[in-house]
Amino acid sequence: MAEEEIKSFSVELSEKGGIENNGFVQEKTVDENETNASRQEEMPKTCAVGINPESTQEPSCEVLKPFAGMPKEVLLKFSCQARYRVTREILFWLIIASVLVLDTNMDGNGDLKGIQEKLDHVSHLNVKTIWITSFYKSPIKDFGYGVEDFRDIDPMFGTMKDFENLIAAIHDKGLKVIMDLIPNHTSAKHSWFQLSRNRTGKYVDYYIWHDCAQADGTITPPNNWVSVYGNSSWQYDDVRKQCYFHQFGKEQPDLNFRNTAVQEEIHDIIRFWLGKGIDGFSINDVKFLLEAMNLRDEPQVNKSQNPTSITAYSELYHDYTSTQVGMHDIVRGFRHTMDLFSSEPGRYRFMGTEANDLENIEETMMYYGTSFIQEADFPFNFYLINMKNLSGNSIFETVSLWMKNMPKGKWPNWAVGDPNSVRITSRIGKEYLNVINMLLLTLPGTPTTYYGEEIGMENIASENMTFAEKSPMQWDGSLHSGFSEGNVTWLPVNPDYQNVNVEIQKTQPNSTLNLYRELTLLHNNELPIQRGWMCYVWNDSNVFAYVRELDGLDRVFMMVLNFGWESTTDLKTVVPELPTEATIRLSTNFSNNGKVVNTKTIKTAKGEGLILEYKTSRPVHTMEAFQLKCFVAEKACYSSAFDLLYMNC
Repeated sequence: MAEEEIKSFSVELSEKGGIENNGFVQEKTVDENETNASRQEEMPKTCAVGINPESTQEPSCEVLKPFAGMPKEVLLKFSCQARYRVTREILFWLIIASVLVLDTNMDGNGDLKGIQEKLDHVSHLNVKTIWITSFYKSPIKDFGYGVEDFRDIDPMFGTMKDFENLIAAIHDKGLKVIMDLIPNHTSAKHSWFQLSRNRTGKYVDYYIWHDCAQADGTITPPNNWVSVYGNSSWQYDDVRKQCYFHQFGKEQPDLNFRNTAVQEEIHDIIRFWLGKGIDGFSINDVKFLLEAMNLRDEPQVNKSQNPTSITAYSELYHDYTSTQVGMHDIVRGFRHTMDLFSSEPGRYRFMGTEANDLENIEETMMYYGTSFIQEADFPFNFYLINMKNLSGNSIFETVSLWMKNMPKGKWPNWAVGDPNSVRITSRIGKEYLNVINMLLLTLPGTPTTYYGEEIGMENIASENMTFAEKSPMQWDGSLHSGFSEGNVTWLPVNPDYQNVNVEIQKTQPNSTLNLYRELTLLHNNELPIQRGWMCYVWNDSNVFAYVRELDGLDRVFMMVLNFGWESTTDLKTVVPELPTEATIRLSTNFSNNGKVVNTKTIKTAKGEGLILEYKTSRPVHTMEAFQLKCFVAEKACYSSAFDLLYMNC
């Protein structure tokens, strides 16, 4: 435990060269209002390890110099972090409670007890955090994203006691758990909406209501705003005799976040679940929290289109229904409430945001907050999922887009699959699955894996299948793939489950599952991949190559990833200082592991990925030619004498 904490020391970039990004560094002290006096007395003073004697210290702080044999537990007391961050080498595993992981009561649906029974699989994957999608009490419209009660578990998934037992079991294994928060809207069955439609007390304006014009029995909405799902965003209510606004389905009325009482309700919900012990939230649909008050029509994409024919979301520019002024203030408020629970050691509460602006990278980056006011730890990055085509060049451009635009002091993250996208194998082909996973687990920052991608699950190939990417997890070759012993599952199991499942892949040395596990071991155990520099070395239509290196270590990892056709790459010419030979530490083809390659003629087959290892006294990030191609999320130097990372190096 102490060793893991040492690896997560915050550090500052002082060496010139490259682009600074001190991810997850928190330098501010704990606000007195955020912890009580007794808690403050228990916490260590925020003194820095004295690598740089000129660094600013608390007046009562003794500058501690490292010395041979110093216990790491002592060093921890002088951590320069006032709060304890989510570990930077974190790996998320994203699951849908309703279809994964296991059906324990034979009703055909996954449940919370099922997740608990499969925690050994999570540990086997070396995953650090489980991300569970919506399991709130809900009519299960839109997979539970129209919530009927934010403080209750839907009976389909179990009980609150089941949830509490799951949290305890997850923490007992040293894992973390985050859950979805859906603040933008509720179900029309929520008690708030029922009270609002009846104009009861403070709930009158908990939602967005407006008069609708009526003529000859026809309801005319206030403006041309269109739902994400198509057709008007306004729905007439027979009880209140007004229209209410909904960004999504008509069963999901939008909350009125211009009402401070609504904001406080969501803060209370955040406090409720944090009090239950969860480690953070993924906050959904944040860009939709506010709408313009003027109710102007939104501009048409095609100005010549007949306005009465507009029914699709893509036919309008959403100038008045997304990313409105004041929205980021609301998100910062969520962050502040979560910070109140982050002061005790080891219990930092994570916050990510979804529904970011894929069309506008600058607006996406705003969810990080500023250098003075933090919002999300990071906005979830789905750019790799949304690529139009696959090639070495397109991968380079997508990775570079995020890294170049990410604000200083922030932490990157990557996802290659999610519940709303076609699975990797079905999207780009089986031959590229392993190399995509290799990319995900060797880039700097936090990787997120959608359940089943570790074994190469595919979409169900059926025209009648509504949720082809959400089929139950494939555990073994038994009936219903070991997911349920009932007669039927809520969603069908993919017919390929007898050949693609966890049990069989554990026995196959070169399986996707075993490669995934080797990659996560490398990701968790190798400091250059956890905390080191990333430098782009080469990209073309087939290959994307980059290095991961750490100051103080002469060991470098070079990734050569093929997203096209068979190719031979000369990296020695690109980087003359490279050694002539490098060893294959890990290949998507296990038979190549341990082989030595000539860096002038590195051969990769279609969809093959290589992690090469070599030693050098001249790392790429120190070379002038690569200064604008190198990034570091957290600058750290390794001391072999003390076997630790240190700051101000």
